[in-house]
Amino acid sequence: MTVALALLLGSLLVGWLAPRHLVRIEDPVVALVAWLTSVVAVIGTTAVAMVLLFVPGHGLELVSAVHNCWQSLRHGTAPDVEELGGVVGIALLSCLLARVGVVGRKTARRRTEEGRRHLDVLRIAARREPGAHPTLWLEHDDPLAFSLAGKPGVVVATEGLHRHLTPAQVGAVLAHERAHLDGRHHLLVTIGDVIAATLPFLPLFKLAAVAIREFVEMAADTAAVRAHGAEAVRVALVRVSGHGAPGAALAMSRDAVELRLERLRQGTVPGPARRLLSCGFAGAAAMVMPAVAASGLLTAVMLFACPS
Repeated sequence: MTVALALLLGSLLVGWLAPRHLVRIEDPVVALVAWLTSVVAVIGTTAVAMVLLFVPGHGLELVSAVHNCWQSLRHGTAPDVEELGGVVGIALLSCLLARVGVVGRKTARRRTEEGRRHLDVLRIAARREPGAHPTLWLEHDDPLAFSLAGKPGVVVATEGLHRHLTPAQVGAVLAHERAHLDGRHHLLVTIGDVIAATLPFLPLFKLAAVAIREFVEMAADTAAVRAHGAEAVRVALVRVSGHGAPGAALAMSRDAVELRLERLRQGTVPGPARRLLSCGFAGAAAMVMPAVAASGLLTAVMLFACPS
């Protein structure tokens, strides 16, 4: 039981404290990997802790433990605290995960239908420029661009981009929106929204929606900087309007604009090898962090309870 409680407390500790450290990661792609892996690690460690509460002695006797707990309840006797706690914990965790699945499916379906409706209208009114991610050009003076997921995903842009921006800045805007589609950022945003809506009891979950939206915009900025330079991206971010884009879209100038402008003034663009190494390290560290926190708690308890 002590190990199970330590794992639970370790998960709670990571879920509470991790966000303040994750937002300090310079590379937004690494931050995305670390945040999503932390969510999986906290949920997975909590599940392991519930199983250990259920079966404190032998991990292979789960069926026997369920049977014993059920028999105790049927005969009016109190089951062991560990078994009862495990039953309740696993039931709650199962319900939460089922809710995540249901809400996730509904959210994804709603956004897909919303995007399809917008695309049906846009295809009639827009000039289509072919490509891996086709661009739909609308005759409108306001400089606006956004991306919509689909098969294939599309970039929607107005002719106002050419009237108000230089060719390099227009290229930066389009590169930003195509980076959203290449990186499957719409899916990541949907995952963040579902996590925040269904598991809002820890900051790691509650802040996921806002954090992931900011990270994907920063990641798209980084891709655009590689292709067209930081200055072109910075000016385009200031001049492009984020208003008028549908809710299912990702628009360049809608989320965390001031923070991104500051990063564009100060930040550097990491190389592919460094990013790959950093993502691997961040993901591995995030995955084991709840267990590391649990080990630290156990060590502290032993030092306090068993003085030499």
